[in-house]
Amino acid sequence: MLDLLHGWLIAPFDYAFMRRALAACVVLALTTPVVGVLLTLRGMSLMGEALSHAILPGVALAFVLAGFSLPLMMLGGVAAGLVTVLLAGGVSLVAGLREDAAMASLFLTAMAAGVMGISLSGNALDLGHVLFGSILGVDRQTLLLVAAAGSLVLAVLALTFRMLVVECLDPGFLTLQGRHAGWTQALFMGLVVISLVIGFQALGTLMATGLMLLPAAMARFWSQRLEGMIVIATAWALVSGLVGLLASYHLALPAGPSIVLLAGAGYVVSVLVGPKGGWLAHQRQSRLRRAVTP
Repeated sequence: MLDLLHGWLIAPFDYAFMRRALAACVVLALTTPVVGVLLTLRGMSLMGEALSHAILPGVALAFVLAGFSLPLMMLGGVAAGLVTVLLAGGVSLVAGLREDAAMASLFLTAMAAGVMGISLSGNALDLGHVLFGSILGVDRQTLLLVAAAGSLVLAVLALTFRMLVVECLDPGFLTLQGRHAGWTQALFMGLVVISLVIGFQALGTLMATGLMLLPAAMARFWSQRLEGMIVIATAWALVSGLVGLLASYHLALPAGPSIVLLAGAGYVVSVLVGPKGGWLAHQRQSRLRRAVTP
């Protein structure tokens, strides 16, 4: 029995590429779910998904100019994401559109431009790597970059967490305190962009929000306290990363989709049985109301 457990749980990490992939999953799980919880509280989950595609033109431009240089591709992705955020805010201000509508139009255009750029300058393998990631291909340099960027996100979150939460729940209060809520939102959107760029190497631009949004959405069915949601979302992201890597190793499955599918499975289960608004909880409340009502 112990040999079987060792073979399934421990032996895969005898390989250096599996250890690096696990370390990258830990970094992603400790950073992106926190940002995801704040995004869901703001009702901006789809904004995060749009931004994950909007980083593609910057990645493509860096690839065209410098080849497959991960530091420059990450820098290009950050620049493209920040430009998209600024443009969406400008379009919303000038044209009176909702910011999410402006973002949707921009990210579709940006994604098409990015795919076109990589397709014209590279090959199908390059495009697939950018779109879907390759967490099992994370090397030492990539891991150090991901860890450094993740540490930066965590440090900024720690320093500004209370301000971000207040701006999320009551932007007017910040204004009364002499602080402009717009700058706080801009800072937060910058953190979202950096978090997405962290995940792009591991999960690709198409699934970079997988560990950001799915654990955060799941956590809302298990806790109504912000601290509880962050802990639950982080824990499930860690479990999804570990089990997804093991499943990909033993069953010869693609690692990135395995991780995101497990995170999504947790969300589906939470929708059904979560005590804070899940389907079964609604059914119990309905039966209680019918029993009490004369």
